[in-house]
Amino acid sequence: MTDSNPCLTRYDHAPVGDLVGMIIEPHQVLGEAKVRLSVDPRHHNPMGTVHGGILALLADTAMGVAFGRTLDQNQTFGTIDIRVDFVRPVGTTELTAIGTMVKRGARVGFLKAEIFSHSGRLVATANCTCLVISPS
Repeated sequence: MTDSNPCLTRYDHAPVGDLVGMIIEPHQVLGEAKVRLSVDPRHHNPMGTVHGGILALLADTAMGVAFGRTLDQNQTFGTIDIRVDFVRPVGTTELTAIGTMVKRGARVGFLKAEIFSHSGRLVATANCTCLVISPS
């Protein structure tokens, strides 16, 4: 895949990101993606910390973008599974999720993500498996 591949920019925007305020950083390294989100009380659970679903969404997006950017133009993908481990609670800050390809086969990819607070503290980790979907 060359840098002119449309898949490198096809995953620069996720409509769900508009809903919560995620920003997908432009492509830099193949098999890696960074997604940022400034969290505030709108993203909190009743305990006053960021809802686990928001952290899962952030990790899922970072891993999905990292995987999606490795696809051919006529391919898409689906997530088979995802696991998120919450390391510490966080309140109002900017979060950065870094999704990284661990292993990519012809049909399946294994990815990991780490989410950090603005101060650089690890907030959550995640792993997922993605399946390439080719046109019939």
